[in-house]
Amino acid sequence: MEDYFVQAFQISTTEWSGLRGTAKSVGLGNYGKLLHSDEFWNALKHNVVMLVLVPIATLALGLFFAFMLNVGGRSRRGAVITGVRGATFYKFVYFFPQVISITIISVIWFNIYNPDPHDGMLNSLLGVLGLDSLQSAWLGEGSLALACIMLVMVWANVGFYVVLFSAAMASIPRDIYEAALLDGAGRSQTFFRITLPLLWDTVQTGWVYMGIIAMDAFALVQIMSVNMGGPDGATDVVPLRLYLTAFRDSQFGYAAAMGVAMLVVTLLFAVLTMRFARRERIEY
Repeated sequence: MEDYFVQAFQISTTEWSGLRGTAKSVGLGNYGKLLHSDEFWNALKHNVVMLVLVPIATLALGLFFAFMLNVGGRSRRGAVITGVRGATFYKFVYFFPQVISITIISVIWFNIYNPDPHDGMLNSLLGVLGLDSLQSAWLGEGSLALACIMLVMVWANVGFYVVLFSAAMASIPRDIYEAALLDGAGRSQTFFRITLPLLWDTVQTGWVYMGIIAMDAFALVQIMSVNMGGPDGATDVVPLRLYLTAFRDSQFGYAAAMGVAMLVVTLLFAVLTMRFARRERIEY
């Protein structure tokens, strides 16, 4: 794996079409072009927005749903701690997007966001509900397009964390929850003072993993966005910019420099997350 990273850096120091001829060494010239490229910085800005918002939304929803499915139900059959009714069915529903190809997910949501008031599922639903004023072009609106794609990213990944966090919660002794409830703790206090601290290592790992997913987003943006990254660059991301630079513009050296920059940002995110989210391990 390290050989590929070294090779990518080596290519990033060249001017090469990727098809024929020898690669001309340009040193760090490609990185200089990146620093002065408005397109690159625009794409990186969108990746950073995703890097911040998508993990927060995905993990928060995953924790909430997992908590409700495992310990959020009313007491019944003599059990003080129990999940909501139909928890197994809900887990299946939440996890279902995980078994669907990201390409299929992109196509499905592309049609949901279709701006046509008759063919577009979302606009059609709003029309049926008498909310015509809320109908929009969605992916065609520069102010909404990126948010629409991030919503799909959250929907596609939250089920995985519901199952992951549910498995982690199942390993927490029920006696701890029962003692807290008998002492008068509410559901929110139980979550923030027991569940979250005991699941922190799992949350931390999930945060890094979601950050990697948010830093990619290539397939969703390529398929769902208007003219790949539009409208007017509103949904452009670094992986898509890399792809276009390499395979459309035949600038493989410059594209490799983007890949190296993407690797640095991802590693920096992972290191900062592991550093600032570190806390003393709680044993039980």
